[in-house]
Amino acid sequence: MMIRRLSPLLSLWLAVAALPGCSLFGSNWDGKQSSLDAERQTTARTNNIVDRSPEGLYAAGIDALQARRYQAAVDLFDQIERDHPLSAWATNAKIMSAYGEYQRNRYTEAIGALDRFIQLHPAHRDIAYAYYLRALCYYEQIADAQRDQRTTEQAMAALQDVVNRFPDSAYARDARLKLDLGRDHLAGKEMNVGRFYQRQKLYGAAIGRFKRVVEDFQTTNHVPEALHRLTEIYLTLGLVDEAKKTAAVLGHNFPGSPWYQDSYALLVDGAPAAPGDRPGFARRAWNWIF
Repeated sequence: MMIRRLSPLLSLWLAVAALPGCSLFGSNWDGKQSSLDAERQTTARTNNIVDRSPEGLYAAGIDALQARRYQAAVDLFDQIERDHPLSAWATNAKIMSAYGEYQRNRYTEAIGALDRFIQLHPAHRDIAYAYYLRALCYYEQIADAQRDQRTTEQAMAALQDVVNRFPDSAYARDARLKLDLGRDHLAGKEMNVGRFYQRQKLYGAAIGRFKRVVEDFQTTNHVPEALHRLTEIYLTLGLVDEAKKTAAVLGHNFPGSPWYQDSYALLVDGAPAAPGDRPGFARRAWNWIF
């Protein structure tokens, strides 16, 4: 009976779980040792006064989440699992503990807790949220396009898992949006590497990178530049027909793109390049070839 009365609290906190994570002791911690000691004292007092029943510990954990005392919340939820492992509250406590870790930006711990929850409770009413929160833990670790994108690939796999398993849920709708951003990150990585190879005159390697963007990341905004870079390289190598074909694909699919204007300027003598500072050494190579 108590479970039914308190379950809306769980639903409430699961609904706000996508909000940005906060620091270890909330957004107001000033970094001073005195503040840290005060937080520990508050946690100790809380542990001494709360009802030690699973219901009481769970309610205290919810209160700690509301106060953004995430460490205290995690400790309380974990205590339910230790002291009352067979209680129905222990199941909910697992996912709430993971949420607390997520809010502390302790993604590894959160993912580990969620993996255990998913393995042990595959039919739980909040299993869709568990998959979604797990995907968020990966997604929020995505680095910029200059760095290794292994985390991006993990995030995309986890987000795609949400879409595949729960296609009609609100979680799937948000996951689809984040998948688009993840693809953009991966395409950006390919473009960075391709540009580097192009600058080093490693044209075969550069072509491979730019072609991957065109073929594997067709929905991203990097495709027009990738086609233009291919046009540049083909002209540099004297492959005029290939350059014309690539520019034609660029013009057909992105007729208003400044990258198409740049490619057109490379192929048509006297045609102006698009305004703006975009590197384009192929014009010099074209003039040298002809």
